[in-house]
Amino acid sequence: MQSFKKFCFFIKIFVLTACSILFLDSCTKNTDYTPVSKTGFAFDTVVTITVYDKEKSAVLDACFDMCETYEKLFSATREDSEVWKINHSGGAPVAVSFETASLIQAALFWCSQSDGALDLTLLPVAGEWHVKEQMTQVSENPDYEYYIPDASTLDELLAHVNYKNVVIYDEKGTAVAYDDALSKEASYRVQLLDSNAAIDLGFLAKGYIADRLKEFMISEGIESGVISLGGNILLIGEKPDGSAYQIGIQKPFGNAGEIIDTVKETDTSVVSSGCYERYFREPESGRIYHHIFDTHTGTPVQNNLLGVTIICDSSLQGDALSTYCYILGLEEGMKLVQSLDGVQAVFVTKDYEVICQTPHVFSQNH
Repeated sequence: MQSFKKFCFFIKIFVLTACSILFLDSCTKNTDYTPVSKTGFAFDTVVTITVYDKEKSAVLDACFDMCETYEKLFSATREDSEVWKINHSGGAPVAVSFETASLIQAALFWCSQSDGALDLTLLPVAGEWHVKEQMTQVSENPDYEYYIPDASTLDELLAHVNYKNVVIYDEKGTAVAYDDALSKEASYRVQLLDSNAAIDLGFLAKGYIADRLKEFMISEGIESGVISLGGNILLIGEKPDGSAYQIGIQKPFGNAGEIIDTVKETDTSVVSSGCYERYFREPESGRIYHHIFDTHTGTPVQNNLLGVTIICDSSLQGDALSTYCYILGLEEGMKLVQSLDGVQAVFVTKDYEVICQTPHVFSQNH
Protein backbone atom coordinates (compact mmCIF):
# COMPACT_ATOMS: atom_id res chain seq x y z
CA MET A 1 0.00 0.00 0.00
CA GLN A 2 1.17 3.50 -0.73
CA SER A 3 1.26 5.59 2.43
CA PHE A 4 0.26 9.21 2.74
CA LYS A 5 1.28 11.51 5.58
CA LYS A 6 0.75 15.17 6.29
CA PHE A 7 3.84 17.29 6.52
CA CYS A 8 4.90 20.90 6.91
CA PHE A 9 6.81 22.18 3.93
CA PHE A 10 9.33 24.99 3.89
CA ILE A 11 10.44 26.74 0.74
CA LYS A 12 12.88 29.59 0.42
CA ILE A 13 12.24 32.27 -2.18
CA PHE A 14 15.23 34.31 -3.16
CA VAL A 15 14.48 37.64 -4.81
CA LEU A 16 17.74 38.04 -6.71
CA THR A 17 19.02 34.48 -6.86
CA ALA A 18 17.78 31.01 -6.07
CA CYS A 19 21.25 29.78 -5.25
CA SER A 20 22.74 28.76 -1.92
CA ILE A 21 25.74 31.03 -2.47
CA LEU A 22 25.33 34.79 -2.58
CA PHE A 23 27.62 37.07 -4.59
CA LEU A 24 28.53 40.12 -2.54
CA ASP A 25 29.71 42.92 -4.85
CA SER A 26 31.80 45.46 -3.00
CA CYS A 27 33.86 46.63 -5.95
CA THR A 28 34.22 50.36 -6.43
CA LYS A 29 32.40 51.25 -9.62
CA ASN A 30 33.91 53.56 -12.18
CA THR A 31 33.29 54.67 -15.71
CA ASP A 32 35.30 51.93 -17.39
CA TYR A 33 34.46 48.98 -15.16
CA THR A 34 30.90 49.46 -14.00
CA PRO A 35 29.45 45.94 -13.62
CA VAL A 36 26.66 45.08 -16.05
CA SER A 37 24.37 42.16 -15.25
CA LYS A 38 21.58 40.18 -16.84
CA THR A 39 19.21 37.90 -14.94
CA GLY A 40 16.88 35.24 -16.30
CA PHE A 41 15.49 31.80 -15.54
CA ALA A 42 16.95 28.57 -16.88
CA PHE A 43 17.61 25.04 -15.66
CA ASP A 44 14.85 25.49 -13.10
CA THR A 45 16.76 28.25 -11.32
CA VAL A 46 17.62 31.94 -11.47
CA VAL A 47 20.64 32.73 -13.65
CA THR A 48 22.64 35.95 -13.24
CA ILE A 49 25.70 36.82 -15.31
CA THR A 50 27.83 39.89 -14.59
CA VAL A 51 30.67 41.47 -16.56
CA TYR A 52 32.85 44.38 -15.48
CA ASP A 53 32.98 46.04 -18.88
CA LYS A 54 30.05 48.04 -20.27
CA GLU A 55 31.39 47.70 -23.80
CA LYS A 56 31.07 43.90 -23.53
CA SER A 57 27.43 43.85 -22.42
CA ALA A 58 26.38 42.11 -25.66
CA VAL A 59 28.20 39.04 -24.37
CA LEU A 60 25.43 38.64 -21.81
CA ASP A 61 22.80 38.05 -24.49
CA ALA A 62 25.03 35.47 -26.16
CA CYS A 63 25.47 33.69 -22.82
CA PHE A 64 21.73 33.39 -22.33
CA ASP A 65 21.39 32.07 -25.88
CA MET A 66 23.91 29.40 -24.90
CA CYS A 67 21.85 28.58 -21.81
CA GLU A 68 18.79 28.03 -23.98
CA THR A 69 20.76 25.78 -26.33
CA TYR A 70 22.07 23.66 -23.48
CA GLU A 71 18.66 23.36 -21.87
CA LYS A 72 17.32 21.99 -25.15
CA LEU A 73 20.04 19.34 -25.04
CA PHE A 74 20.15 18.37 -21.36
CA SER A 75 16.65 18.81 -19.93
CA ALA A 76 14.98 15.61 -18.77
CA THR A 77 11.54 17.23 -18.97
CA ARG A 78 11.59 18.99 -22.36
CA GLU A 79 10.24 16.73 -25.06
CA ASP A 80 12.56 18.27 -27.65
CA SER A 81 15.74 17.56 -25.68
CA GLU A 82 18.30 14.88 -26.44
CA VAL A 83 18.03 13.50 -22.90
CA TRP A 84 14.27 13.12 -23.34
CA LYS A 85 14.84 11.20 -26.56
CA ILE A 86 17.29 8.87 -24.81
CA ASN A 87 14.83 8.21 -21.99
CA HIS A 88 12.00 7.45 -24.41
CA SER A 89 13.98 5.37 -26.89
CA GLY A 90 12.91 1.99 -25.55
CA GLY A 91 16.56 1.05 -25.21
CA ALA A 92 17.52 1.87 -28.81
CA PRO A 93 20.69 3.90 -29.50
CA VAL A 94 20.05 7.63 -29.91
CA ALA A 95 22.24 10.04 -31.87
CA VAL A 96 23.44 12.88 -29.66
CA SER A 97 25.51 16.03 -29.95
CA PHE A 98 29.11 16.33 -28.83
CA GLU A 99 27.91 18.38 -25.85
CA THR A 100 25.46 15.74 -24.64
CA ALA A 101 27.99 12.96 -25.14
CA SER A 102 30.57 14.99 -23.19
CA LEU A 103 28.26 15.63 -20.25
CA ILE A 104 27.09 12.01 -20.11
CA GLN A 105 30.71 10.87 -20.21
CA ALA A 106 31.52 13.22 -17.32
CA ALA A 107 28.51 11.92 -15.40
CA LEU A 108 29.61 8.32 -15.93
CA PHE A 109 33.10 9.21 -14.74
CA TRP A 110 31.79 10.68 -11.49
CA CYS A 111 29.35 7.82 -11.00
CA SER A 112 32.31 5.46 -11.24
CA GLN A 113 34.52 7.60 -8.99
CA SER A 114 31.80 7.67 -6.33
CA ASP A 115 31.15 3.91 -6.55
CA GLY A 116 27.57 4.64 -7.56
CA ALA A 117 26.76 7.11 -4.78
CA LEU A 118 26.17 9.47 -7.69
CA ASP A 119 24.10 7.85 -10.42
CA LEU A 120 22.66 9.49 -13.51
CA THR A 121 19.99 6.75 -13.77
CA LEU A 122 18.35 7.74 -10.48
CA LEU A 123 15.63 9.73 -12.26
CA PRO A 124 12.76 7.21 -11.78
CA VAL A 125 13.43 7.11 -8.03
CA ALA A 126 13.68 10.89 -7.69
CA GLY A 127 10.59 11.26 -9.85
CA GLU A 128 8.60 8.97 -7.58
CA TRP A 129 9.03 11.43 -4.74
CA HIS A 130 7.56 14.29 -6.83
CA VAL A 131 9.41 16.88 -4.76
CA LYS A 132 8.95 19.73 -7.21
CA GLU A 133 5.28 18.95 -7.82
CA GLN A 134 4.56 18.64 -4.11
CA MET A 135 6.27 21.98 -3.53
CA THR A 136 3.73 23.54 -5.88
CA GLN A 137 0.82 21.76 -4.22
CA VAL A 138 1.65 22.96 -0.72
CA SER A 139 2.05 26.55 -1.85
CA GLU A 140 -1.58 26.38 -2.92
CA ASN A 141 -2.91 24.15 -0.13
CA PRO A 142 -1.24 24.07 3.33
CA ASP A 143 -3.26 20.94 4.21
CA TYR A 144 -1.90 18.98 1.26
CA GLU A 145 -1.11 15.36 2.22
CA TYR A 146 2.40 14.49 1.15
CA TYR A 147 3.18 11.26 -0.58
CA ILE A 148 6.01 9.07 0.71
CA PRO A 149 6.87 6.09 -1.55
CA ASP A 150 6.78 2.76 0.25
CA ALA A 151 9.78 0.43 0.35
CA SER A 152 8.45 -2.03 -2.21
CA THR A 153 7.85 0.74 -4.75
CA LEU A 154 11.36 2.07 -4.25
CA ASP A 155 12.88 -1.41 -4.52
CA GLU A 156 11.19 -1.92 -7.88
CA LEU A 157 12.58 1.37 -9.16
CA LEU A 158 16.05 0.80 -7.70
CA ALA A 159 16.32 -2.38 -9.76
CA HIS A 160 16.77 -0.11 -12.80
CA VAL A 161 19.31 2.26 -11.20
CA ASN A 162 22.76 1.38 -12.54
CA TYR A 163 24.97 3.84 -14.37
CA LYS A 164 26.76 0.94 -16.05
CA ASN A 165 23.66 0.48 -18.22
CA VAL A 166 24.43 3.77 -20.00
CA VAL A 167 26.78 3.38 -22.97
CA ILE A 168 28.21 5.96 -25.36
CA TYR A 169 29.20 4.69 -28.81
CA ASP A 170 31.47 6.44 -31.28
CA GLU A 171 30.85 6.48 -35.03
CA LYS A 172 32.57 3.09 -35.37
CA GLY A 173 30.18 1.54 -32.87
CA THR A 174 32.86 1.23 -30.20
CA ALA A 175 31.91 1.91 -26.60
CA VAL A 176 33.54 5.09 -25.31
CA ALA A 177 35.47 4.82 -22.05
CA TYR A 178 34.98 7.34 -19.26
CA ASP A 179 38.40 8.89 -19.91
CA ASP A 180 38.45 8.78 -23.72
CA ALA A 181 38.91 12.10 -25.50
CA LEU A 182 35.84 13.08 -27.51
CA SER A 183 35.98 14.98 -30.79
CA LYS A 184 33.59 17.74 -31.84
CA GLU A 185 33.87 16.45 -35.39
CA ALA A 186 32.81 12.90 -34.52
CA SER A 187 29.29 11.54 -34.12
CA TYR A 188 28.02 9.72 -31.03
CA ARG A 189 25.10 7.61 -29.91
CA VAL A 190 23.86 6.83 -26.42
CA GLN A 191 22.04 3.66 -25.43
CA LEU A 192 20.27 2.56 -22.26
CA LEU A 193 20.90 -1.18 -21.91
CA ASP A 194 17.94 -1.31 -19.51
CA SER A 195 14.91 -0.04 -21.40
CA ASN A 196 13.24 0.85 -18.08
CA ALA A 197 16.11 3.11 -17.05
CA ALA A 198 16.12 6.89 -17.44
CA ILE A 199 18.86 9.46 -17.00
CA ASP A 200 18.98 12.91 -15.45
CA LEU A 201 22.05 15.12 -15.87
CA GLY A 202 20.87 17.79 -13.47
CA PHE A 203 23.47 16.96 -10.84
CA LEU A 204 26.25 18.09 -13.21
CA ALA A 205 24.57 20.15 -15.94
CA LYS A 206 24.85 23.57 -14.31
CA GLY A 207 28.52 23.01 -13.60
CA TYR A 208 29.20 21.89 -17.17
CA ILE A 209 27.33 24.88 -18.58
CA ALA A 210 29.02 27.35 -16.24
CA ASP A 211 32.42 26.08 -17.38
CA ARG A 212 31.42 26.49 -21.04
CA LEU A 213 30.09 30.00 -20.39
CA LYS A 214 33.34 31.00 -18.73
CA GLU A 215 35.36 29.68 -21.68
CA PHE A 216 33.18 31.66 -24.08
CA MET A 217 33.33 34.86 -22.05
CA ILE A 218 37.11 34.71 -21.81
CA SER A 219 37.30 34.16 -25.58
CA GLU A 220 35.25 37.36 -25.96
CA GLY A 221 37.75 39.35 -23.94
CA ILE A 222 36.03 39.34 -20.56
CA GLU A 223 38.65 39.68 -17.84
CA SER A 224 36.39 40.15 -14.81
CA GLY A 225 32.98 38.59 -14.32
CA VAL A 226 30.68 36.40 -12.28
CA ILE A 227 28.47 33.54 -13.50
CA SER A 228 25.70 32.45 -11.12
CA LEU A 229 23.65 29.37 -12.01
CA GLY A 230 21.65 28.49 -8.93
CA GLY A 231 24.11 27.00 -6.44
CA ASN A 232 27.01 27.40 -8.87
CA ILE A 233 29.16 30.53 -8.78
CA LEU A 234 32.01 30.75 -11.29
CA LEU A 235 34.43 33.66 -11.13
CA ILE A 236 36.37 35.12 -14.06
CA GLY A 237 39.68 36.63 -13.06
CA GLU A 238 39.69 39.16 -10.26
CA LYS A 239 37.85 42.43 -9.82
CA PRO A 240 39.11 45.30 -11.98
CA ASP A 241 40.75 46.87 -8.92
CA GLY A 242 42.76 43.70 -8.35
CA SER A 243 40.82 42.57 -5.30
CA ALA A 244 39.10 39.23 -4.72
CA TYR A 245 35.38 38.58 -5.05
CA GLN A 246 33.54 38.11 -1.77
CA ILE A 247 31.15 35.15 -1.77
CA GLY A 248 28.64 34.72 1.04
CA ILE A 249 27.51 31.18 1.83
CA GLN A 250 23.79 31.04 2.55
CA LYS A 251 22.84 29.89 6.04
CA PRO A 252 20.85 26.64 5.67
CA PHE A 253 17.17 27.21 6.46
CA GLY A 254 17.98 30.88 7.10
CA ASN A 255 16.30 33.89 5.56
CA ALA A 256 17.22 34.88 2.03
CA GLY A 257 20.55 36.65 2.19
CA GLU A 258 21.40 35.36 5.66
CA ILE A 259 25.08 34.42 5.55
CA ILE A 260 26.79 31.74 7.63
CA ASP A 261 30.29 32.19 6.23
CA THR A 262 32.17 34.19 3.63
CA VAL A 263 35.02 33.30 1.30
CA LYS A 264 37.19 35.60 -0.81
CA GLU A 265 38.27 34.09 -4.12
CA THR A 266 39.44 34.91 -7.64
CA ASP A 267 39.11 33.00 -10.91
CA THR A 268 37.59 29.90 -9.36
CA SER A 269 34.35 27.98 -8.82
CA VAL A 270 32.23 27.95 -5.66
CA VAL A 271 29.41 25.38 -5.56
CA SER A 272 27.00 24.47 -2.75
CA SER A 273 24.69 21.51 -2.20
CA GLY A 274 22.48 20.70 0.76
CA CYS A 275 19.22 19.43 2.18
CA TYR A 276 17.79 22.94 2.66
CA GLU A 277 17.27 23.76 -1.02
CA ARG A 278 14.11 21.69 -1.60
CA TYR A 279 12.56 19.80 1.25
CA PHE A 280 9.60 19.07 3.47
CA ARG A 281 9.64 18.19 7.16
CA GLU A 282 7.69 15.59 9.12
CA PRO A 283 6.26 17.50 12.11
CA GLU A 284 6.23 14.57 14.55
CA SER A 285 9.84 13.47 14.09
CA GLY A 286 11.31 16.56 12.46
CA ARG A 287 12.75 14.40 9.70
CA ILE A 288 13.57 16.27 6.52
CA TYR A 289 12.80 14.76 3.12
CA HIS A 290 14.86 16.46 0.45
CA HIS A 291 16.15 16.07 -3.11
CA ILE A 292 19.51 14.32 -2.56
CA PHE A 293 18.88 10.58 -2.57
CA ASP A 294 20.70 7.51 -1.31
CA THR A 295 21.17 5.25 -4.35
CA HIS A 296 20.93 2.14 -2.16
CA THR A 297 17.66 2.91 -0.39
CA GLY A 298 15.98 5.39 -2.73
CA THR A 299 15.30 7.71 0.21
CA PRO A 300 16.76 11.15 0.98
CA VAL A 301 20.22 11.02 2.51
CA GLN A 302 20.20 11.32 6.31
CA ASN A 303 23.43 12.37 8.03
CA ASN A 304 25.01 15.09 10.16
CA LEU A 305 25.25 17.72 7.42
CA LEU A 306 23.06 20.57 6.25
CA GLY A 307 25.26 21.65 3.36
CA VAL A 308 28.62 21.45 1.62
CA THR A 309 30.40 24.12 -0.41
CA ILE A 310 33.26 23.15 -2.72
CA ILE A 311 35.87 25.61 -4.00
CA CYS A 312 37.88 24.40 -6.99
CA ASP A 313 38.79 25.31 -10.56
CA SER A 314 35.93 23.52 -12.36
CA SER A 315 32.26 24.15 -11.70
CA LEU A 316 31.45 20.65 -12.95
CA GLN A 317 33.89 19.16 -10.47
CA GLY A 318 32.36 21.37 -7.79
CA ASP A 319 28.90 20.06 -8.67
CA ALA A 320 30.02 16.46 -8.35
CA LEU A 321 32.06 16.90 -5.18
CA SER A 322 29.54 19.04 -3.30
CA THR A 323 26.82 16.43 -3.77
CA TYR A 324 29.15 13.48 -3.18
CA CYS A 325 30.61 15.00 0.00
CA TYR A 326 27.11 15.71 1.26
CA ILE A 327 26.17 12.07 0.67
CA LEU A 328 29.34 10.84 2.39
CA GLY A 329 28.76 12.92 5.51
CA LEU A 330 31.21 15.04 7.46
CA GLU A 331 33.98 12.59 8.32
CA GLU A 332 34.21 10.77 4.99
CA GLY A 333 33.62 13.98 3.07
CA MET A 334 36.55 15.64 4.83
CA LYS A 335 38.76 12.65 4.06
CA LEU A 336 37.86 12.90 0.38
CA VAL A 337 38.63 16.62 0.17
CA GLN A 338 41.87 16.11 2.06
CA SER A 339 42.98 13.62 -0.61
CA LEU A 340 42.41 16.03 -3.51
CA ASP A 341 44.72 18.71 -4.85
CA GLY A 342 43.31 22.18 -5.47
CA VAL A 343 40.01 21.55 -3.67
CA GLN A 344 38.70 23.37 -0.60
CA ALA A 345 35.46 22.72 1.25
CA VAL A 346 33.12 24.31 3.76
CA PHE A 347 30.90 21.88 5.68
CA VAL A 348 27.88 23.03 7.69
CA THR A 349 26.67 20.53 10.28
CA LYS A 350 23.19 20.13 11.73
CA ASP A 351 24.42 22.08 14.75
CA TYR A 352 25.41 24.95 12.43
CA GLU A 353 29.08 24.33 13.05
CA VAL A 354 31.12 25.60 10.11
CA ILE A 355 34.13 23.44 9.27
CA CYS A 356 36.49 24.80 6.63
CA GLN A 357 38.87 22.38 4.98
CA THR A 358 41.70 22.75 2.53
CA PRO A 359 43.91 19.89 1.33
CA HIS A 360 45.70 18.36 4.33
CA VAL A 361 44.53 21.11 6.72
CA PHE A 362 41.16 21.93 8.22
CA SER A 363 40.05 24.37 10.87
CA GLN A 364 36.82 24.56 12.82
CA ASN A 365 34.97 27.85 13.26
CA HIS A 366 32.12 28.10 15.73
